[in-house]
Amino acid sequence: MAARGTIHPTKQTLIDTVLGLLEKKSIEEINSEEVLEISNISKGSLYHHFEDFSELLEFAMVARFAKWVDYSITTMNQILNAATSRDEMVTGLKQVTQHTQSAALQPQRFERVTTISHAVNNPRMRINLGIEQERLTEALSDLFREASERGWANKNLDPRTVGVLVQAYTLGKIVDDFTAHQMDPKAWELLINDILEKVFFAI
Repeated sequence: MAARGTIHPTKQTLIDTVLGLLEKKSIEEINSEEVLEISNISKGSLYHHFEDFSELLEFAMVARFAKWVDYSITTMNQILNAATSRDEMVTGLKQVTQHTQSAALQPQRFERVTTISHAVNNPRMRINLGIEQERLTEALSDLFREASERGWANKNLDPRTVGVLVQAYTLGKIVDDFTAHQMDPKAWELLINDILEKVFFAI
């Protein structure tokens, strides 16, 4: 995947077209003819910029994943930069938890799992998705590391491990999203808050 800001305009138009279609359709419902018609770009140009149509779809899925990553990084940095104490930071993170674990974000959790599943047996996509995933893990690790340097976090914990665990329980809630008898969302929220208070930021 090209570095940010260096993608050719035609290539970007094709990606943006697929992104627009993904607002209304699943990735399996999108075909090359529709993309070319909407974008007004020739088949030759499509295959000049992408090895095949599947690669274009991969770029779009990774772009949507990256958008979520950017939002998460921005939100976490805002919380850390605004906090003047450990309690302020924990309060801000609890609010993020309440949002990210909500039923309203169920579609986003499903989409992230779908994107990851597409990359499992696709080395090309796995590399591109891995780059975005690494950005998020590093951002979460840096947040915990800085909080630790301020004396607000558990110094016995490895920052990267914390970053991975945060993502694991956020995405992992999907195992309850499609069950007939779902857990009490308040109980789940309280459990995550306990992890924040008594494990991550226990001082």
